[in-house]
Parts: sequence; C-alpha cells; structure tokens
Amino acid sequence: VEEIAKKIHPNDVDVFAGIESRGFILACALAQKYGKGMILLRKAGKLPGKTAKISYSIEYGKAQMEIQKTALEKNERVLICDDLLATGGTAKAAAKLVEKLNAIVIGFVFIIELTELNGKEKIKEYRIESLVEY
Repeated sequence: VEEIAKKIHPNDVDVFAGIESRGFILACALAQKYGKGMILLRKAGKLPGKTAKISYSIEYGKAQMEIQKTALEKNERVLICDDLLATGGTAKAAAKLVEKLNAIVIGFVFIIELTELNGKEKIKEYRIESLVEY
C-alpha cells in the first residue's frame, strides 16, 4: 500500500474500486489511508440491491461483473485496484462498468503486471501503475 501510495495523489481520487476479490484488499487499504470511499466490483449475483452488469471475455470463457447502481455519483473520480493485470479483459470491463454509472476512471493500480500477456494495451487510454512487472 505504501509503495502504491507513492504513485498516486490522493487529491486525484474520490473513490477506490476493488475488483473481486484481491482488489478489495488493496482498494480498502488505500481508501482507509486517505479517508476516501471504496466500492466493490463483483461477480454477478453477489451484490445486494439494484446493480449494473457487464459481460466480458476472459482467457477461458465468459464472465459477468456488476456494481451497485447507487455506488457512484456522476463525475466521481475512481481509481480501480486489482492484484494482477494479465490480458486486460477484466480491467477493461471494470472501467466500462464504472463509466456506465457516469463516473470517471482516472486509472488503475496493480500489484503485478504480466507484461508478456500485453493487458496494458486493452486499457492504454488510462493511467496504469504496477509495482512489479514480470
């Protein structure tokens, strides 16, 4: 968390979004550190209340991700957190889902980036920070 904190400025972020499930840990720790909000991006069927969903392709098939419809305000600045950037499919879906609620994705933070899988290409329009590249 401290290493990632060196790469972001807290004034740029309103809300940290964690991708299920290891991204929850990172987003929660950053939100706690900066006194900001934290939301969950989860597999379909896991969140209460009304949700927005997105379907996307992953390496071995299809998946769905959802967010509570009331989780974000219009134009809130969101930093999406996850443990791993591989092919970029999950990250891209997360960004689309946040934008579906009219919030602004300011970027991504990952602990690990698997560079050979070139996932960065799918989300190249966003700021991307990784602690370790393999």
